[in-house]
Order: sequence, then C-alpha cells, then structure tokens
Amino acid sequence: MVAVINTGHSIRGIFMYNENKVSQGAAVCIGEGNYPIDIEKMSESFKLSVFLRQLQLNENVKRSAVHISLNFDRSDKDLSKEKLMEIASSYMEKIGFGAQPYLVYQHHDAGHPHLHIASINVRADGSGINMHNIGRNQSETARKELEISFNLVRADSRKKQSPALINAIDAEKIKYGAIDSKRAIGSVLNAVIPHYKYTTLGELNAVLNLYNVRAERGKENSKMFQNKGLIYQILDDNKKTVGVPIKASSFYSKPTLSRLEINFAAAKTARAIFMKRTRNAVDLLLLKYPSITLSQLETRLAKQGITAVVRKNEQGLIYGMTYIDHNTRCVFNGSSLGPEYAAKGLLQRLGHSSHSEKQYNTVPDGTAHKQDPFISAAEVQRIIDDVLYAGTPSDSVPKQLKKKRKKRKRKGQSDNN
Repeated sequence: MVAVINTGHSIRGIFMYNENKVSQGAAVCIGEGNYPIDIEKMSESFKLSVFLRQLQLNENVKRSAVHISLNFDRSDKDLSKEKLMEIASSYMEKIGFGAQPYLVYQHHDAGHPHLHIASINVRADGSGINMHNIGRNQSETARKELEISFNLVRADSRKKQSPALINAIDAEKIKYGAIDSKRAIGSVLNAVIPHYKYTTLGELNAVLNLYNVRAERGKENSKMFQNKGLIYQILDDNKKTVGVPIKASSFYSKPTLSRLEINFAAAKTARAIFMKRTRNAVDLLLLKYPSITLSQLETRLAKQGITAVVRKNEQGLIYGMTYIDHNTRCVFNGSSLGPEYAAKGLLQRLGHSSHSEKQYNTVPDGTAHKQDPFISAAEVQRIIDDVLYAGTPSDSVPKQLKKKRKKRKRKGQSDNN
C-alpha cells in the first residue's frame, strides 16, 4: 500500500473534485467518519457544510484542507467496500485523524485500486493538527502496520523486487477509447509529473510518451504558444495524436507550463548528482560488450531500469537520444550527459554512422564487415575510476604541490632574527 497526503487551502475544491468523480461514474462515496448521519442520508451540501462549520473555529489555519490517497497493489485481493472502509478508518486513527470528520471515496479511474479521503486539520475544539512530517512519520508507521494486519502487498517489498517500475501512483499505457480520455491522461500525469526530474518539455514528453501521452505548446506563432498555454493529447501506438486535446488548466493538479517551469528549474540541481550513474551504465555496457548494437544496448539498459529513447525522423534516421532512469526518476537528454552520449557520439562509439543503425566497411573481396568499436586504455581507466571513486573527492594533495605556509611574525621580531 502507498499512502499520499496533500494539504491545500480549499476543502471545497477537494470535496468537489471527488463529488464530480462520483457524478461522472468514476468514483463512489463509500463511507464517512464522525458525521452525524449515515452517508446515504446526506445531501452534497450537507457533507460540505460539516467541514466548513468546523473550519470556522480556527480561520488562522491556512492549509486546512487534507486530501489523502491510499493506493493498493493490483494483486491485493478481497478489497470489498467493508474492508476498504475498515482500512481507511484504521489509517485515519493511526495518523491522528480518528476524531476528524472525513469522507471516503473509492475511485475507479486508474489501473489499481485506490481510495481518496477528504478531511480537515482543525479539531472540534478549534485547535489545529500539526501536519509537519506526518507523511514520513505517522503515515509510514500506519502504512506498515496496516499492510500486516490486512495482509496487503507491502510497498517496501515491491520496491525491492522491481525498483525501476514502482510509482507512487501506477499508470498504464493509454489505449484511446478504452476509458475516458481526461481520466486516463490525468492518471498518467499524476504518476509522472510530481515524481520525475526533467528540465525541458522534451524530457518530460520522453516519459509521457511511454504511456501514450504528449504535452504540446502549439506552433510558435500561435496564440497558445505566445500565451504560454499547454495541452495534453493521447497518442496511438504509432505515436500519432488521437482524440481531442485537453487544456492543462482543466486537470485537478493544474500541470500548466508555468508550474512545469518550476519543476524544470528545480530538476537542474536535483538530478545533477545522478548523472554519473547513467553515464556509468552506458560506459560499462560498452566496455563489457565491445560488439554491442544499439538495440542490444537499449535492452541491457532496460534491465537496469534505464529506458533509452531513440528519436528518429520520418526517414528512420536517428537524430536524438534521451535516457530515463526510473531508479532515480531522472530524465537526461543525451547531450546533457556529454557529447559521447548524444545520438552522434553514441553511434560513433558503437561503430555506427551518425544516422543509421549499422555501419559497414567495404573490403576488397566485396563483403561487408561491421566496424569494431574501440575503447582506449585511457577510456577504460576513466570508466573504472568513475565507478570506484564516484562521489568520493580526495582530500590528499601531493607533497610537491603543497605550498609552504609562511610563519607569522611575532611582535618586535625582525626578519633577521
């Protein structure tokens, strides 16, 4: 089980998000906590009024709205309505929200079972609940206890089995027409945008394309581009857009360009420490398998949790490379790792031409032989040093390079003393 806690300024927004899901047939309100009457007898306005009345007791709490999602593994069995309510109630009790009013919604808009819980952090006596580190402390403890008591698939064990494929919220590759487009795209955006580190829209699209989604700004001379607008579209299996584009601002998480640009800036620093890992993965495979082809390199990188995205033009010529490290959630355009990891440099290292999958040298007898890639001794030593000493700066300085320290003169002491 994976638990995610978010706080906000508007309980009305969180409440309406879930109620709209109910009206669309994508969710069901399966229960409540600390409401005066049963859920079946409550109107929409009454549900909201309980939250609003209690919030009036302390208007100094700015981020008073609490939105929790409890995400279960696809293989979890017997998740009946009654069991889900029992899990939700136990979780709220363990994180200190047992006496708070809350509503529990079962959503059906993703590839895995999950609940959304709407609540507030103002108590009935007007005091506020401290939310600092609640996710890391109380929630993590509650999650582990509930996994045992309800025999749920453990999030920790899933990470050990396949760290490259675990997301806080699972996403599936979209098939147009299978489910509501907005719901399908939203599920992918929630799984990708908050969790991966990317510095450009192109790098973000490299991940989104894995799920048949693309973010588009439009043509440079279009109004949408000039106004910094952004839309999301579904792609078919040939990566062609299908269906109606959906504005970024219409999604609950508001993945607009201005918000993405904040992520771009933050990722430039956050991903820097993980660059060497991706470089080393490529370098070591080239060292271990001197005759490796590009497709074989892609396969072996995938086994290490790194997706190598090869970009080709309409003629099938390779013009770009992007590396997605699902272990560290970092996305790197090839050139950002260095010229030898960009398309041209990598293909040259593989012994290929800069634009095709294979390069052959014609020999006098008319047969074609693949050119053997060559890695110099210096390159081998660099790779080994990177692996052995990555992130371990040396404090030692050769004696010959150390500057002699000048002795400080004492007062009244001349140079001749």
